[in-house]
Amino acid sequence: MLVNCQEPEAERMESQNHLPQILEPAKGTTILRTCFNGINALSGVGILSIPYALSEGGWLSLILLFLVAILCWYTGLLLQRCMDANPLIKTYPDIGDVAFGSKGRALISLFMYMELYLVAVEFLILGGDSLDKLFPNTSFRIGSFKIRGERGFVVLTGLAILPTTWLKSLGILAYVSAGGVLASALMVVCVFWAGAVDGVGFHEEGQLLKVGGLPTTISLIVFCYCGHAVFPTLSNSMKDRSQFSKVLLVCFITSTINYGTMAILGYLMFGNNLKSQVTLNLPIRKISSQIAIYTALINPLTKYAVIVTPIATAIEEKYSFQKNRVISILVRSLIVLSTMLVAVLVPFFGYVMAFIGAFLSVTVSMLFPCMFYLKINKVARTLSFELVMIGGIVVTGFFVGVMGTYLSLKQIVKHI
Repeated sequence: MLVNCQEPEAERMESQNHLPQILEPAKGTTILRTCFNGINALSGVGILSIPYALSEGGWLSLILLFLVAILCWYTGLLLQRCMDANPLIKTYPDIGDVAFGSKGRALISLFMYMELYLVAVEFLILGGDSLDKLFPNTSFRIGSFKIRGERGFVVLTGLAILPTTWLKSLGILAYVSAGGVLASALMVVCVFWAGAVDGVGFHEEGQLLKVGGLPTTISLIVFCYCGHAVFPTLSNSMKDRSQFSKVLLVCFITSTINYGTMAILGYLMFGNNLKSQVTLNLPIRKISSQIAIYTALINPLTKYAVIVTPIATAIEEKYSFQKNRVISILVRSLIVLSTMLVAVLVPFFGYVMAFIGAFLSVTVSMLFPCMFYLKINKVARTLSFELVMIGGIVVTGFFVGVMGTYLSLKQIVKHI
């Protein structure tokens, strides 16, 4: 059972987009500041792929964007109710501990670390794709090996990022990466500018519905809304925790407007020709396109170290390496090198994101909140509309998770 809620690794866990949450001192954060942190948690690299998600499912899949937003908002409320049931709960792993003991804590921690690791891989792929767009037809030679295109830039991005992971204090990077909200908004503005001013136009009609692409669409959309790992920490940081439900509503409405706008703009501009990152479709010679690509490139450079630090810290604490600087650097370097290897072998941004969304995000953002809530709140297990709704979320999440995971892995294996 829950003995000490504030385990070091649990406190450092981040969300899908994994931005560091800049919290106020012990007196607690205001509603406005918590809203900023919440939107920051939901605003990340998913903004680049949301137009591709719409192109995979057709115009009617916009309904899924709003439906997933509503479901994830509701499961966020379920986490809040779990916290209200036990004042000792401070983090997401604490909820797992209260619900299912140490096994629950270990399970949720495992999924969160896996998500962090794969998002770090995504950042390297993003860096490689962005640099390849800016500098096409570039190749690198390492000894007798010649690496072409985005794979070479993945290695270059990893080597550039490597020294930042050696830092013990990430305060500066934390504040820089907190510009995720502004970066997402800037991305939407740049895409709109490319369509309205730079001559791309909004002439593509698209398709009404593409049934075959719906699993991929849902997986990518769920990835965009998987901020649940950090919601308990945000709630616990507030001056008045009872106001967190309002914070969740503001965060999900704002993020959905941003995602929906980007999806519609991208699909109107490029239709079924959309790539996994909308920035890869933009005309490279236009200043708005370059701003968008460089903004996307900032993500891996500023956030990668923040992403892998919880993983490295957990390993160091597990084996008591914290005070050995040399071993600490070695651990962090090996993590970077391993993510570089995965990114080089599987440089498929959209398919990897779909896998994360289907396997990890669906589990952490839809299935676990429902399971934990029903375990902690016995009253909720009685037959009621709420129980039927929770059961529907679990069944839907399980189906989406299985189908999305299978199809994304199938695409990854096919393109290797």
